Amino acid sequence: MTAPLELIKAIRSGRLKAVRAALDAGASVELADGHGDPGLPMGIACFMGFVDIVRELAARGAKINLPDNSLPTSPLSMAVRGQRTEVVRALLELGAKLPPGMVTGLGEQEVLIAEWQAARSAGESDDELMQAVEEIDMVGTFGTDTQVLESDVLRAALKQRRSK
Repeated sequence: MTAPLELIKAIRSGRLKAVRAALDAGASVELADGHGDPGLPMGIACFMGFVDIVRELAARGAKINLPDNSLPTSPLSMAVRGQRTEVVRALLELGAKLPPGMVTGLGEQEVLIAEWQAARSAGESDDELMQAVEEIDMVGTFGTDTQVLESDVLRAALKQRRSK
């Protein structure tokens, strides 16, 4: 079996190890679909809800944004159609641009935090904002009321969104 066929088979069955093997064997992360449009592997992974495979494909150069993410074949649209909110969240964290009015299945705060994480990962965050956010030892803070921490993160994300 060819590497591209192995890749599609591995994605459909949700086997990350086999996806990596197919990519290592030379399969392209931008395989074309039946219409000749690239991005078939990412589209399948998004629609089927395999977050780990979506992250792997993105790490290997698969596009997560199309010129218009509201197109039915965009990774974001495929995840929304498959009702895969965890994949939607992952795509936003990876930098997918959310078209205005698109219903994702995520709450406004969830979208805001995912977009903030994307900006932070891309190094676009305000240094002052980043100094206000500290790393937290989750084991050492067991039993802590996290509402205050969550509100601080939301406030920082809102401030970043407004500064754009």
